[in-house]
Amino acid sequence: MQSEQLFTDHRPLLFSLAYRMLGSVQDAEDIIQDVFIALNDKEIEHIQNQKAYLCKMVTNRCIDELKSARNQREHYVGTWLPEPLLTDDTHNQNPSEYVSMRESVSMAYLLLLQQLSETERAVFLLKEVLDYSYKDISDIVGKSSTNCRQIFHRAKKSIGPPPPEHKITQKGKLLTEQFFEALMKGDTGKLLNLLTADASLLTDGGGKVKAAIFPILGADRIVRFYLGIRSKLPANLTFSFTSVNGMPGVVLSSGEYVYSVLSFDVRDNKIQNIYSVLNPEKLTHMGI
Repeated sequence: MQSEQLFTDHRPLLFSLAYRMLGSVQDAEDIIQDVFIALNDKEIEHIQNQKAYLCKMVTNRCIDELKSARNQREHYVGTWLPEPLLTDDTHNQNPSEYVSMRESVSMAYLLLLQQLSETERAVFLLKEVLDYSYKDISDIVGKSSTNCRQIFHRAKKSIGPPPPEHKITQKGKLLTEQFFEALMKGDTGKLLNLLTADASLLTDGGGKVKAAIFPILGADRIVRFYLGIRSKLPANLTFSFTSVNGMPGVVLSSGEYVYSVLSFDVRDNKIQNIYSVLNPEKLTHMGI
């Protein structure tokens, strides 16, 4: 099999691994491209497990990237959120037979992964999400099968049970649309009714634009926050309702640029968590 065909066949898998490792669409794409270039310089037809070999190339580059970005992350201004990923059928043109992009890409899940070290994250994802054997994981990360087993169980214990995954329902989409309709009208009662009492709002401006530095907790505080900034929103703001990181979401655009991308964690017919990415550096890949 030629390197180009091999790369094409496994690209969705490689991207899903890199994105979960890094929480960055742009960095994941860069790493995939780097692997493709490196692949052309190698004689891969003699490699027995080509898929595992590609995963190893991607994993090693992701680990290096995470180590180099660690200092920047420690000095990040405000809440750090992963770059938003559109996961509706329109934008997900290359569904992988190995990993559905709708699974385990929620903001809550990706934030849990941030608690793990680079190697722990790789082992955990390869086992928990991609269902690799410990032998294959051992070959990929360069540690013994026994060590990989220990790392996995330590990582699983560290992050605790994963947040529940919810299928996007028509009700969830409707709640998202109703939220913005009520926000634009300044309907406090409606907004409060759409949120759970202990709802949370996380906003990521990265120090580039104004955003809440700390999470906003409680429906009342969230409503007050949004009503407080309502008059400061761009006058020509438009809304595109879609699926973001496997949850109901919306892309807010102002003219020719993306202003913000939000995803909504809907539980029991109410909005539990809102994740709002405003950092323009994390929105350049979106396009409109």
